[in-house]
Amino acid sequence: MRFKTSVFLLAAILFISGISTFAQESEAVVIDEVVAQVNESVVLLSQIQREKQKAIDSVVQQQNKSEAEAKAIVDGKMGQLIANLINEELLLQRGKEMGVEKAVEARINESFLAQMKQFNLKSLDELYAAMRQQKLDPDDIRDDLRKRYSQDEVWRNQVDSVTYWSFTDKEIKDYYAKNSARFKKPATVTISEIFLSFAGRDKEEVKTKAKQIVAQLRAGGDFAKIAIENSDRPNVSVDKGEAGTFEVPTLDVTFAKPLEGVKVGGYTDPIEMDIGVEILRVDKRTEGSDDAHFSEPAIRSAMLQEKLPEARKEYMEKLVEDAYIKIRKSYEPMVLPYLKTEDKKTAEVS
Repeated sequence: MRFKTSVFLLAAILFISGISTFAQESEAVVIDEVVAQVNESVVLLSQIQREKQKAIDSVVQQQNKSEAEAKAIVDGKMGQLIANLINEELLLQRGKEMGVEKAVEARINESFLAQMKQFNLKSLDELYAAMRQQKLDPDDIRDDLRKRYSQDEVWRNQVDSVTYWSFTDKEIKDYYAKNSARFKKPATVTISEIFLSFAGRDKEEVKTKAKQIVAQLRAGGDFAKIAIENSDRPNVSVDKGEAGTFEVPTLDVTFAKPLEGVKVGGYTDPIEMDIGVEILRVDKRTEGSDDAHFSEPAIRSAMLQEKLPEARKEYMEKLVEDAYIKIRKSYEPMVLPYLKTEDKKTAEVS
């Protein structure tokens, strides 16, 4: 059983980190040099070599290729790999400008805690020890997650959300008229909530209180009374915790998963978030059907999926256009086609 747990833990760690097990042992030592300057930062040859080795290991594992075959495949995509590193650096810089660090660090911590809980480890120190046994550096994993989550925040705030809300009422109605068969009547859930804030309080005490409230409610406690006495929502004395009706497919996963299987009149376990704890009661459920149904959130989401690739591409091209990028002359022919910077002034990095 210990062996199986170790194997599953390794798989989970690799999933959240993207770090290859082989990269640690096979990484070549290189004499470093600057390959590209990206505003005030640089992309180094050592970074490129690390990413190259990760890509090779990935091809070996996922495509069942030999090391030599994988190397040939990756060598043929080096221009794209370097351009991706430049793009990633630009997104990281934009993330810093936006001030996403706090949200990113919180999400990283949540990822580590989720792994710790999944494998019944008692502390983060135990998780770190398990990672090191697999020849993985927790700091490297954190760095990889920091890059990925920072980029996610930029995409979500700068492109995805902007695009989602850009569609006019007329565009939404026209899209529905042409695609009504795609939009079925969704299942809905009506919920009430009790929210306990972490602000100015001991986090563990708040979590303990939430568990006590759930136990009290499940024992038959008066929800409205308990909500008014405990919830930190400003209008709780008026709405008595009623939160509204929501389409199940559009629920945030933070709430959708805990609500699964909760029957009408039932309560979720406490749902922990960055800012506090939610306790949800299911007041009503309606079944979905195959009837055409006009749902603005669903239509916006469908339109977003169609528009998003081009919107992200345009945003990335604008970042590149506005940036100061200098690429070492010997790398220009392979990199520039992927950066779309034919009109951009580039020069050899000295």
